[in-house]
Amino acid sequence: MSESPLKVTMKGNEAVRVPAYFISKHEGFVGSIKTFIEDFVVTEIDINGQKVKTAQVMQTAGCASSEETQMNAESKENLYCSGSQDADVTSDWEAGSDTPLPALGSFDLDVILGPSVSEDLEQFVMTLREKRPSGPELSLGSFADKHQRANVHRAVRHRFPFLLTITIQPEIRVREDPDYRELARLVREEEAEDFFRFIDAKVGGSSYTFGPDDSKEHRTAVHHFLNRRFGKLVETKSFSSQGRTSISVRLREHGKPKKRTAEERKEEDIYTAFTLCKENLETLEAISYMAAALGVLPSDFTYAGIKDKRAITYQSMVVKKVSPQRLKEKAAEFEKRGMRLSQICSVGEPLKLGRLQGNHFDLVVRDLRPHGASDEHFSGADVHGRLAALIKEAVENVKRRGFVNYYGPQRFGSGQSVLSDQVGLTLLKEDMVSAVRLFLSPEESDDPPSLAKRHFLQTGNAKESLALMPLSKPRERLMLRALNRYGTGPDGCVQAWLSLPHSMRVFYPHAYCSRVWNDAAAHRLSTMGLGVRQGDLVWTQTGQKRTEDTGETACPQIHVVTCEEEQAGVYSLEQVLLPMPGNSVKYPENAMRTWYQERLAGDGLAECRFRVSSLKLNLPGCYRPLLAIPHNLSYQLRRAAFSHGAKKQESVTESPTLSLNFDLDSSCYATICLREIMKCET
Repeated sequence: MSESPLKVTMKGNEAVRVPAYFISKHEGFVGSIKTFIEDFVVTEIDINGQKVKTAQVMQTAGCASSEETQMNAESKENLYCSGSQDADVTSDWEAGSDTPLPALGSFDLDVILGPSVSEDLEQFVMTLREKRPSGPELSLGSFADKHQRANVHRAVRHRFPFLLTITIQPEIRVREDPDYRELARLVREEEAEDFFRFIDAKVGGSSYTFGPDDSKEHRTAVHHFLNRRFGKLVETKSFSSQGRTSISVRLREHGKPKKRTAEERKEEDIYTAFTLCKENLETLEAISYMAAALGVLPSDFTYAGIKDKRAITYQSMVVKKVSPQRLKEKAAEFEKRGMRLSQICSVGEPLKLGRLQGNHFDLVVRDLRPHGASDEHFSGADVHGRLAALIKEAVENVKRRGFVNYYGPQRFGSGQSVLSDQVGLTLLKEDMVSAVRLFLSPEESDDPPSLAKRHFLQTGNAKESLALMPLSKPRERLMLRALNRYGTGPDGCVQAWLSLPHSMRVFYPHAYCSRVWNDAAAHRLSTMGLGVRQGDLVWTQTGQKRTEDTGETACPQIHVVTCEEEQAGVYSLEQVLLPMPGNSVKYPENAMRTWYQERLAGDGLAECRFRVSSLKLNLPGCYRPLLAIPHNLSYQLRRAAFSHGAKKQESVTESPTLSLNFDLDSSCYATICLREIMKCET
């Protein structure tokens, strides 16, 4: 490889988002990708190296996963330690970290109940919170289908754990749980709500910790209430930490959960695997729709990885509490929304995030021409011959040398007025109000989502903005609903972020860290060249380990290149790693360490711990290879005839078209591979 990387200056927004430093010096060419949805097809490669479109789903799908462990293997923050007990303690155990609570707001009640009933329920809850007379209970209507009734019960309890749902077939009614009101007199309402959500989750051996309480008399009252009301289900303990005393509650391993029907108990143990083919849909958008239709939580769906929106994608999924027969019955309904299900079968476990080898890509690039060639001058066999030579050189270079392993523009929200990394930076600074306003920043267009966002920023009226927001925008609706419920101040904005599932919340700080990684990679190449330098971090072929959730490298022992190893050329650039910022990573021991320090300080994160405790976010960081190598790369250049005008005989143009087929490891971007091949923004 050459010792100096090629720098190409690009025009437009995308050049700012992804640095334009390339490994190879070929000229490249110009073309259009994603002209049609079928031009970009992504097929997941499972853990056994098989494409999921054709491979049989394995019976062992992986280990249990939840929203609190998705996107990154978030190491839990130790929130308390063991200490002396009060005399009123009812049991003894070693205190440890709290179990993360389930994500809030995973159901859209507007979809399940209808906007009118959902609004009535919101008003009922508001009157309860304001302690105004609201009537003993509220009817949610009649639901003839038992699955629909189960859906309503789960949705309401998940959103409002302090409500009781009562079935008087086929009608469902809700009323305030008197135990909640009694506990809310002893502790803060937020704690009471979180505690009831913890109880409803029924995770054996999990724990919940109330805030510090220095009054032994008050702690005794809390202990007595918990043991009187939940004694068969939980055990309580007081402990001291840093001079303060708190109460911790642990769910008994063999406690008696809330009574469930035989059908509900049977459904809890059902796992159904399937292959999802989706078109022009985000993975989480597809899951939200399927969950609402099936009457389960979005977190009951597990998957190996997130796939592109503007593409046809094939990926493995497993859904809990849904039988293969029920899933097949819904298949026709899902197909109308751009989702096709196949290979539906029973399995014994959920699918773990990151349980894949990578993805296979079948891409088509249209309207090809050399750089600088206009449509009028691009004709004739000589020019086509030149184009063929350019393509061959480009593909062979990338096949041999790879490309800079940048995160693609879709990681940051391509085309958005406010990019995801800007939201993530604001969250890391713990400025929740500004983060909400950035999240709800409208585009320049007048489409319905932008109108709803613009209305919120101009008026601060979350309720009216929610009414304007389309049902197809579940994240925005969840946040606006929480802002309407809790207010738009700092505490309300915290609750708004908590209304999003953990995997969505953590996406934004990860986007910021991805931007830093991209800039670090460009700086490393432009200032230190393509050789391996003293102080670089590397992995060896036998020591590499990829995280199961992101595809980045997470080595317990990272090797630092010595001066002798640099001079002897022991390592190659393919082995160099750069860290994603976090609280558990090691930084290079050369000029790159200073670069990271100055970059974070310049963004106001010099003292950042990469934890946002109020949002239950922890970013340990990871290591990402500087280069990515496509596997099984092949191509075909051909001419496709396109007609112009109303009648085909008016004008027919032969447009060069390039088909590319290759595999990439997980967390690598096909658009970045294309960018290296073509030497232009894709």
